[in-house]
Amino acid sequence: MTLLVTSLFRLGRHLPLWCLHGIGSVLGWLSFGLSSRYRRRLIDHAAQAGYGRAVALGSVGQAGRLVAELPRLWLGRPVPVRWDGEQHIEAALQEGAGLLFLTPHLGCFEITAQAYAERFGARRPMTVLFRPPRLAALRDLVAQARQRPGLQTAPVSLAGVRQLMRALKAGEAVGLLPDQVPPQGQGVWAPFFDRAAYTMTLSSRLAQAGGCRVLLSWGERLPRGQGYVVHVRPLAEPLPDDASAAAAVVNRAMESLVRESPAQYLWSYDRYKNPR
Repeated sequence: MTLLVTSLFRLGRHLPLWCLHGIGSVLGWLSFGLSSRYRRRLIDHAAQAGYGRAVALGSVGQAGRLVAELPRLWLGRPVPVRWDGEQHIEAALQEGAGLLFLTPHLGCFEITAQAYAERFGARRPMTVLFRPPRLAALRDLVAQARQRPGLQTAPVSLAGVRQLMRALKAGEAVGLLPDQVPPQGQGVWAPFFDRAAYTMTLSSRLAQAGGCRVLLSWGERLPRGQGYVVHVRPLAEPLPDDASAAAAVVNRAMESLVRESPAQYLWSYDRYKNPR
């Protein structure tokens, strides 16, 4: 099994994006067709946000592309990337403030950290939380992909949170997926598309403790394998001290990004589950 997985990844690293995305679309539709639970959750979550079947079905192939593009992003040649809103990063770097990037499960969230490291990492490195894959065959591959110039990793633990805090206080960058459901006791219930979702408090804690600039970012996946656009937006609302109010602000910010390209959001993610 290990040999098969690593062989597929090493083969996929050489394929063009358009080919990987074609394969990913097939994988996405296979998952959608074979799992009634997956299918129901994807459609229900899109409907909860006010989107019909056209958006829900449009996201099926995008979810598959998210998986199929990983060999190229982790191990292959650099992919074409354009920027939209990089002036917000430049302004923060000139101020000397730390940067906290909040990125939802939208588009290619792997490319946002890579693109930052490539363009800005020599000036201010980025640290991201890293949870090793359950599949042992992928652990070394992921570790190799994440440890690159300008990009550092922190474990999903108390020590990792402290590492993120230190990075922000040093004026460096931190990347976080705030729409990921945290374990029990590490979040609060806050509305996400008008339904209560258990939401991490880590993003607001980091922002307040680090005295940093909070930016929103997401990686748009372009059609026909043309590459990606990394969009950067300022946080429209200040983060209040109250944890529940701050979580609601973060969720509204994530909603605003999802509305930019709802078909690229990972509606199949179990966002409304109870924390473990």
